Amino acid sequence: MNPQEYCQRKAAQSGSSFYYSFLFLPEARRRAITALYAFCREVDDVVDETKDVGIARTKLGWWRQEIANVYHAKPQHPVARELAEVVGTYGIEEAQLQEVIEGMAMDLEYNAYPDFEALKVYCHKVAGLVGILAAKIFGYQDTRSLDYANDLGIAFQLTNIIRDVGEDARRNRIYLPLHELAQHGVTSDDIVSARETENFRKLMEFQFARANSYYDQALSKLPKVDRKAQRPGLVMAAIYRTLLHEIHKDGFHVLTQRTALTPLRKLWIAWKTWIRG
Repeated sequence: MNPQEYCQRKAAQSGSSFYYSFLFLPEARRRAITALYAFCREVDDVVDETKDVGIARTKLGWWRQEIANVYHAKPQHPVARELAEVVGTYGIEEAQLQEVIEGMAMDLEYNAYPDFEALKVYCHKVAGLVGILAAKIFGYQDTRSLDYANDLGIAFQLTNIIRDVGEDARRNRIYLPLHELAQHGVTSDDIVSARETENFRKLMEFQFARANSYYDQALSKLPKVDRKAQRPGLVMAAIYRTLLHEIHKDGFHVLTQRTALTPLRKLWIAWKTWIRG
């Protein structure tokens, strides 16, 4: 299996909504975004699947060196080798990829965030930056498209946080800002024990409203001149925002279940959004 095939398999196996936005891209851009996405999956898997924190830190350290090798030496991992083929073409900077790794490493240092400002730093590193890099690959003329992409990435991450409250709690992580839990009369123990109270639903309504506002904020920043080029991001936005509204419609039962869209529905949303332009 060559590096390109490895990245394609990594992206397809994830079943992520992001994969559906790649389908309509020209081959060169599809290859680049698939490599970027495979990199994000690799470093995220280190944190999520390695139970020993020391080993996880060592693995992320290895990835930091491997990303340095992409720019200055000869990388070994198939994802890094594939990245080496595309970073120059699309202006993907080493410092930005290293910052994504820093964001993933935050999960090894923190299992909760005191307030939204602290959480937003994390969201920027693990999702906003990825949005910016994706926007570079899709192509842009107006630099405001990078601001749009950062906000859109944060919107995606906020959606993930809402969807995965229960799953994250079982991993001893609470991404909902602790200050906001206190404001709504919800305790960390309520989250861990899956107590779906009226206060919890009000807390989730608050999280939903903020995530929704980030989609609006992002889309308002997308310059018209770049709308066609940035259609893959708009596909992702349509899929993720549909998921967010499904969670809302279902009544925020996120402590005990994980809402998901079917692959067929994702494909339909992707196609419909793409042809609308």
